[in-house]
Amino acid sequence: MPANSDVLANIDASTDAARRLLDASECALIVIDIQEKLLPPIFEKDRLLRNAQLLIRMAGILNLPTIATTQYARGLGGTVSQVKDLLPDAPLDKQMFSCFGSDVFCSVLRRLPGRKNTVLLCGMESHICVMQTALGALREGYLVHVASDAVGSRTEWNWKMGLERMRAAGAVISSTEMMIYELMRSSGTEAFKQMLRYLK
Repeated sequence: MPANSDVLANIDASTDAARRLLDASECALIVIDIQEKLLPPIFEKDRLLRNAQLLIRMAGILNLPTIATTQYARGLGGTVSQVKDLLPDAPLDKQMFSCFGSDVFCSVLRRLPGRKNTVLLCGMESHICVMQTALGALREGYLVHVASDAVGSRTEWNWKMGLERMRAAGAVISSTEMMIYELMRSSGTEAFKQMLRYLK
């Protein structure tokens, strides 16, 4: 069993992450496995799709790097067109459930310009690929924010369990609008005016 000091250190790190405002210059958006054959049975899939699109649009407006992935695209299909059409680059295919199990993904993430210490996660499934990616990011020392309304699983129970596990591990469980407004900071900016048309 971990020592009490280890448990307290994990709680303190999680609390510190939740208290810090997101800084666009430190963030990268990770869009996980929103694929043709995986999406249809997802619980509240329309909400996930709409919010993932909002996050990708926000990333484009604020110049946040966006990395998208697919899980075994040959068998599970490519990224759905509503998402793929908004992406700046082609998705990276993987077979490990965690994005951090892919050497290509890790290499792309490490090579991003600037000091990227925070990853914003959306996609599916909450309790499998998203959760394992969050744990991998935390092990690598990243701050992790999860858009709870832009991740999903085939059942509501597994969606909730995925979020609970990520929160317990130290990820910040957020929402799409929380992320957007936190990163925009002000209603008086040109970036916010560009984003507002998608938020209405």
